[in-house]
Amino acid sequence: MGWLWAIIVGFVLGLIAKAIIPGKQHSPLWLTTIFGILGAIAGNAIARALGVAETRGIDWSRHAFQLVAAIIIVALGDAAYMALRGNRRQRA
Repeated sequence: MGWLWAIIVGFVLGLIAKAIIPGKQHSPLWLTTIFGILGAIAGNAIARALGVAETRGIDWSRHAFQLVAAIIIVALGDAAYMALRGNRRQRA
């Protein structure tokens, strides 16, 4: 069940990150989901390091760290994807 939640949270975080980043992102949906999962993992690690990993009720600070990490990872990942994809198109 943990993997299912990771995929769902990664999917949602990736889509929210894509919506926040200005301009068009060209990475496919499966890659955006992976970037979202990585953002969730990085955000959890940052929250745990700062001591806000678990609070009473909804962990808004942890979710904020996850979203910021997902935005950064989606932006960098999309740039890397376009750099690789652009090079592949020039060769053809």
